[in-house]
Amino acid sequence: MTAATTARPPQRAADLAWAAAHATARAAAHPLAPRPVPILAAAGLILAAPLIAQRAAPAADTAAMDGYAVAGPGPWRLTGRRLAGERAPAPALAAGRAVEIATGATVPAGTDAVLPYEDSAVDGGFVTGTPGRPHIRRAGEHGRPGDLLLPTGRPVTPVAVAAALQFGVAEAPVVPRPRVALLITGDEVVLTGSPGPGQVRDVFAPLVDALVARCGGAPTAARLVPDDRDALRTALRTAGADVVVVSGASSAGAADHLHAVLDRLGAVWLVDGVACRPGHPQGLAALPDGRWVVSLPGNPGAGLVAALTLLEPLVTALAGRPEPPPHTAPVTDALQRRPGCTHIVPVTVADGGPARIVPGAGSAGLRAVAAADALAVIDDAWQPGAPARLLTLP
Repeated sequence: MTAATTARPPQRAADLAWAAAHATARAAAHPLAPRPVPILAAAGLILAAPLIAQRAAPAADTAAMDGYAVAGPGPWRLTGRRLAGERAPAPALAAGRAVEIATGATVPAGTDAVLPYEDSAVDGGFVTGTPGRPHIRRAGEHGRPGDLLLPTGRPVTPVAVAAALQFGVAEAPVVPRPRVALLITGDEVVLTGSPGPGQVRDVFAPLVDALVARCGGAPTAARLVPDDRDALRTALRTAGADVVVVSGASSAGAADHLHAVLDRLGAVWLVDGVACRPGHPQGLAALPDGRWVVSLPGNPGAGLVAALTLLEPLVTALAGRPEPPPHTAPVTDALQRRPGCTHIVPVTVADGGPARIVPGAGSAGLRAVAAADALAVIDDAWQPGAPARLLTLP
């Protein structure tokens, strides 16, 4: 886990602009301590050290075509057969001799070329034909032990895994996936089934899980926490994760205990509210043991904005991934705005065209967001038709 050293901001969150909050979450964390993992388990992770070839590829001279390995000038007397996978070394091939050979088989010492079937003929035990290209893959022509396969910081793709196996790499030094736990507060929330009177169905688990997985983290099973200060404190202390996400309990109501609990646990607030709509009562805090706490407002629309503002850049940094380049598009519709406040609005984006605001969005509902292609970040400087940053939806 990563210890936090950033001091408490001198002003409370309403003074922190959206862009500053997003940048703070990205800059606050460093990649988790690296560890080696089996190469087959490394796909999707980020290299914490260079990936180095351990053996040559090919390991020996091998046939690149099915046909005949020949030595010297022809015609060549056919003396045997060599198949791929044979481990015993083949006898050296004398001039004027040939062996039938399969693609990938080790060629005998002394072989000058592999004559493909389609360029040769066999008559009376002799092979005839005119060699063109040698059709031999020489040992180490694709790489040798000690060669750099991938540098530090590159993602391990399935193709990289396959290349590593080709070069004898058994383990990869990687940044592990940050573990992210979700604590859902609220006596009215249910995780499964249809909500009864006075109840609501949780919507944060699928949103947070998808977002965490997208930026390289490992989500754990969501837990319900009652509206009780001691229960919340216990849940925070026992959450076995690098990042603990708390939905709800972040405002100033009678059931909002997060600030008091985190203060008692000695947390340092890096972000304590953001000047944006929706999503104002969001926060980022560092616990003394090095874990992070991301606070999401309890309203689903506001919570989604907070997750994109703070959780995504934090987990991306912990996973060692580079920050994705920002995407922008001109937003053409007019929007009523509050001065000094960034508005995060759902938009549709036509291919090659401008973004259009989806009407009916708010902090509580997700219908407009579900119909959108992205969320647009509308700051004070924006005017209708000007470009705005787009946040990719999970």
